[in-house]
Amino acid sequence: MVRRMTNSSPLIWVLTDDRPGNAGQALGVAEALAKPFIQKDIRYSSLGKLPNIVRGSTLIGVTDESVAGLTAPWPDLVIAAGRRTAPVARWIKKVSGQPVHLVQIMNPGSMGAEDFSLIAIPRHDCTRPDGDLPNVMRITGAPHRFSQSKFEADAAIWAPRLAALSRPYVALFVGGATRQQPFSAMFAKEVCARVNAMAKSLGGSILLATSRRTGFEAEAMLKATIDAPSHLYLWGQEKESLAENPYGGFLALADAIVVTGDSVSMCSEACANPGSVYIYAPEEMVSDKHARLHRELYERGVAKPFTAAPPLFGHEPFTHARLNVAADLAARIAELMAKHLG
Repeated sequence: MVRRMTNSSPLIWVLTDDRPGNAGQALGVAEALAKPFIQKDIRYSSLGKLPNIVRGSTLIGVTDESVAGLTAPWPDLVIAAGRRTAPVARWIKKVSGQPVHLVQIMNPGSMGAEDFSLIAIPRHDCTRPDGDLPNVMRITGAPHRFSQSKFEADAAIWAPRLAALSRPYVALFVGGATRQQPFSAMFAKEVCARVNAMAKSLGGSILLATSRRTGFEAEAMLKATIDAPSHLYLWGQEKESLAENPYGGFLALADAIVVTGDSVSMCSEACANPGSVYIYAPEEMVSDKHARLHRELYERGVAKPFTAAPPLFGHEPFTHARLNVAADLAARIAELMAKHLG
């Protein structure tokens, strides 16, 4: 029996795989819809690396355990992100025997693009000389899970824990090397020295969080460079401990944020804070794709480059509208679903 969607109870699946950044984007959009959803964990075998033109609308490359979770009742809406989840979404639509809206974040490729109700592609990510397809929505940066309510919840948890530190809080979020570009200990030293000087000049404190890509050498350099009041979370040292990651709290409470430009997700999340956001992005550290994103953020007025110019290393406090692409996508999805109901 074909299941029909009702206005109050669409069945929503969110496909999440082994890419935390992709999973966070899909979950952020689902959460912005403010409706119940079911998370489907997708894991891959070695065949999952095959190009989508080979995988098509099949479950080639998906583990048996993941396949076992993909059964009726079929969803009305599937939200996913990244290239490898696209064949799975298309397979669900094919086998369901009913209308299913597929929403894919990031470019799934031209193979089967017409199967998707909506494809959300970051403007910086790729260009089409012949223009976008009608079902493509261009977005700035990446969707994320840091809504206003998430900020409030994280701030409530971390404000008492950081109360001993003097304000303003200058958050420093550090990524690391990518497949194309390096992130040396000297980059770490340079950005941290500037942030340290900024915090001391303002009479404030540093909130430092690193990531899985930062590396021990860069983390050691960061730690050695800071002599301002600070709270440090060094991912490489903390990942095996029970230390709680304060990233969300830092993001919510920061009066100013400096973020390294190697991560689309971190730059986008930083801009969810309505205060001053600065991107550290030496030319030799970032790819052309990341540089395009930075220019777009600067043009929108949600971030500025973190330069070595005085005073306070380019720090001129400013405010901006929160960057919340997940909410924008949720609004577009709601429109699509409303048309389907009609």
